[in-house]
Amino acid sequence: MFSAPDPGLVRLRVSARAVLGVGLAVAAAELAGLSLIASITGGLAALLALFTVGDPTVRRQAVTTALLPAAGFPVLALATVLHGQPLLRAASWLGVIFCGVYARRWGPRGHALGIFAFMMFFVTQFLHALPAQLPELYGSVALAVAASSAVRFGLWCIERRTPPPATPPPLPGSGLARLTTRQAFQATTACAVALAAGQLISHERWYWAVGTAWWIFVNTASRGETLVRGFRRVLGTVTGIAAGLLIAIPIAGEPGATAALVAVCVFGIFYTAAPSYSWMMFFVTVMAGLLYGLLGVLHPGLLLLRFQETAVGALGAALAVALILPVTTHAATDAWIRRAVSCVHGCTTAAARRLAGDESADPAPLAAELELLLGRVRLSLAPLVHPLSPLRARKARARQVIALLDDCAREVRGLARVAADPQASHDARLAAACARVEAAVHALVPPSPAAAGAVAEVVAVPPHHPGAEAALGHLYELERALAELDAPLRTPPRAPLVPA
Repeated sequence: MFSAPDPGLVRLRVSARAVLGVGLAVAAAELAGLSLIASITGGLAALLALFTVGDPTVRRQAVTTALLPAAGFPVLALATVLHGQPLLRAASWLGVIFCGVYARRWGPRGHALGIFAFMMFFVTQFLHALPAQLPELYGSVALAVAASSAVRFGLWCIERRTPPPATPPPLPGSGLARLTTRQAFQATTACAVALAAGQLISHERWYWAVGTAWWIFVNTASRGETLVRGFRRVLGTVTGIAAGLLIAIPIAGEPGATAALVAVCVFGIFYTAAPSYSWMMFFVTVMAGLLYGLLGVLHPGLLLLRFQETAVGALGAALAVALILPVTTHAATDAWIRRAVSCVHGCTTAAARRLAGDESADPAPLAAELELLLGRVRLSLAPLVHPLSPLRARKARARQVIALLDDCAREVRGLARVAADPQASHDARLAAACARVEAAVHALVPPSPAAAGAVAEVVAVPPHHPGAEAALGHLYELERALAELDAPLRTPPRAPLVPA
């Protein structure tokens, strides 16, 4: 959590800004004379506005943030009106869940709006909000969005100089082959199972099981990723409950200490979200305990119930990904590795063209794309390289694949730097090395018709020029890494890298 790299202290600054934004939202609600329930709702809305909105540009982030009330207000109204009608409430929430997950097909904006809509339904169950409280809930959410926007886009616009990390485009597909469509059915099924089982455990706190099942499906793409995320959520909840017994219960109901510790939890949620999902859930669980204390309902049995509902929600998610349109870990990993290897080939070809004198060819964007794809490969392989994975042979092969792809990325970065140097030149040896890299790529990923002969256009160049030695070194290392990559991906022939 603390040693993970933080270039430019971006995580630190974003976390500090979140504390400021959430604090301002709660202060605005209190100054407006709103109730404690409305203030908590506003604080959660501000946290979500700062946490979930991740569009690639500041302008798009501002538009998505402005649209949050449009997604949240109708759900707030629906959830409060149906509060006393369990069957209609359950059916409506499942409909919101399906639409919220399906909306991820429209990228970061659909992702953020879907999460916000789900959490507005969740918060009404958490706070037992009634229709009479709807006007002040609307007011608190509007104040929260305004306050968080003033901090994010006015007072401290970190993204203006440091854009959020890009994400690779999703794997192609249509209909049920599209990941977001499959996940919509999976998440809805998981939440339905969690809702039913959660009701059997508690008629008052059943919504924790639904919340667990929902969040497990956020930012996952395969069965293995979902199961690992479920394990980490349970682990973070257990440790958070232990801390809650030591921290939240002794100060239950004391406003000053609770506000200070909630601020610490908000900082922890943002700071640990990227490197450690378990630590993030630890802070979420402690914060929930503190809010329950502020509401005057906290006791040790409630924290135990929180664990039971979390376990039920994780079990519902596990059943859903295993039985409903499963996306196997092997299939997802294989697809991302193929995209990464193809990107290596594309970067090599672009560098060769640039060194041959084609000013329009630029390998730098492809080198950046490769970094994104490698991040996705690591995420997809996380179930296999997890410390508790019993598949030692496949764990070793997965680590070898990651190491060799990292080697490829390092050489591609070096090749892109050489190609960008105006003093660099090209010779016939470079074209021959590019051809060998292309052959190594095609040994792993069959070429498409469009890729065939891509290097042939740059072969007919002057026979020898100085200045290409560095590029040759990177190409030789690329050829070596790709050749070694063939073994862990194909050996033994009947055992895939990850189990299906």
